[in-house]
Amino acid sequence: MEIKEQLKTTYAGKKVYITGHTGFKGSWLVRVLQLLGAEVKGYALAPAYENTLFHFFNYQQSIQSEFGDILNKDQLMKSILDFQPDYIFHLAAQPLVRDSYARPSYTFDVNATGTANVLDAVRLLEKPCQVICITTDKVYENREWVHPYRETDELGGYDPYSASKAAAEIVIQSYRRSFFNPKSYTQHNKSISVARAGNVIGGGDWSTDRLIPDIIKAMFEGRPVIVRNPNAIRPWQHVLEPVIGYLLLGQKQTIDPIAYAQAYNFGPEIDDTLAVETLVKKVITTWGSGSYDVQVNPNAPHEAGILRLDISKAYLELGWKPKWKASDSIQNTVAWYKNHTGDIQSITDQQIDAYWN
Repeated sequence: MEIKEQLKTTYAGKKVYITGHTGFKGSWLVRVLQLLGAEVKGYALAPAYENTLFHFFNYQQSIQSEFGDILNKDQLMKSILDFQPDYIFHLAAQPLVRDSYARPSYTFDVNATGTANVLDAVRLLEKPCQVICITTDKVYENREWVHPYRETDELGGYDPYSASKAAAEIVIQSYRRSFFNPKSYTQHNKSISVARAGNVIGGGDWSTDRLIPDIIKAMFEGRPVIVRNPNAIRPWQHVLEPVIGYLLLGQKQTIDPIAYAQAYNFGPEIDDTLAVETLVKKVITTWGSGSYDVQVNPNAPHEAGILRLDISKAYLELGWKPKWKASDSIQNTVAWYKNHTGDIQSITDQQIDAYWN
């Protein structure tokens, strides 16, 4: 059975609650779930930009969309309990490393306490629910070594963003042990898993201080791309890769909620990771024009130099593996932005269809 039909059997007609549905990755997840026939409700801050997938697909009307802060516990809890979801995908976060240096305590509040607020609401649900908490590849204590990180490696974090996401994982682990212990699943009927995704790229991301949006903005404005960390290596992947991985994880939890209440990495094949400068060059080549300027600031806030993920667990236990090479991901990303003033719904759905096939 092809993956689209496989996922339809799980999500069609089911109630799926998404925190962070106005964001880049959350918006793609909403669209895929719509195509699978799910009933979706989203909870997030209002979109920060006007040309997002949230606007192009009119999510304010096409799904149940509620604007709210993940730190507003009473509103969040009421929102979840009123909807009575079968699945919760928790994506809401402060997602930027450099912003975490500017707003460290806020980053910890949103990423760690916000996660606790979601799980507190889950405690009050009186029905089975599969919960997939999305963290990041940066939760690992980064040793700047070349081998890829496995799910059993030590958690940590140098910068506030990475540390806040590692803290969120400790929160999740505590709730799983204290309230949603797999050994007592028949008493609570909740399965809590974690998805750690690599650096995602794709159409619809306009965030500040993220590489692809920075490149695209420079292209449109006819100026060189400023490259801060040319030699940094990251597990780049198209946004559809982890989105489908999250859905497969939720499906596996439905089948066996005890066995899959774990953490899973989602990233590219180990030989498909790229240095920042290499990615910039490939995007410029695919775009057909442009230039870049390396400007390394020795006084800039620390960012990890090497980061790779071991995805063998997701492959072996979930049957998930990346479908698109870095070149495919770059090609689709550039195509989306080049057409972003046209029929975005069509190009987005075409890319989802291409991924299915």
